[in-house]
Amino acid sequence: MRFEPLVCVIAAAAIVAPGQAATPRDLLTAAAFQSTDRQQALALVNQAAAQSEALLAAQRNSREGLLQHAMAIGYRAALTKKPGDARESRKMFEALVAANPRDPEFQLAIGGWHLDTIAAGFLAKTVLDARKDVGLDAVNKAVALGGDRAFFKGLAAMMRIRLDPADVDVALALAQQAAAAPAPTPLDRIVKRDAEAMLLPLRAGDGKAAAALARKLLPFGRIR
Repeated sequence: MRFEPLVCVIAAAAIVAPGQAATPRDLLTAAAFQSTDRQQALALVNQAAAQSEALLAAQRNSREGLLQHAMAIGYRAALTKKPGDARESRKMFEALVAANPRDPEFQLAIGGWHLDTIAAGFLAKTVLDARKDVGLDAVNKAVALGGDRAFFKGLAAMMRIRLDPADVDVALALAQQAAAAPAPTPLDRIVKRDAEAMLLPLRAGDGKAAAALARKLLPFGRIR
């Protein structure tokens, strides 16, 4: 019973400044992009869910609390394969986008929900009604609204090539922009590094190799 909190501290340590407590965003970043063990990742996600719920109890309309709570529920669905959590996170993302359609993180969240669900396979796509056109439209909006940040461009590059290995030209352009973009946050720095890794297969025109690499670099792709 003492293992999970210790794991959370260790896994999140690399993205938290010394002396600072890990936030829900920190915990979810560690779960999605650093964890190599499913139970470790789930422990981080559950801790993030609990912390975001506490934040919302104190500040009901907290943007960060609402977004990270929705992300935690969605990540939990990805790890446990529970369709109820997946549907709940979709509703939460859709509500966030409806309230502020010009928020790039909200657009990326709902776009990622659709494209990640499609990537999970035919059954998940059918049961949850994920749509390629909705996902791509939201991801494109996130890139347009996200300014000159590596996070939005790099994730868009990886999600697009994973969806369609023939989409090399668009993915390459996005990955190049991400590799040259500012990286002001831990998420930006992770995605910028990953975009740089994507450049080798993309520049070689090898969409299949790029798609395989993208699957490993996108959230939970490092879990063995």
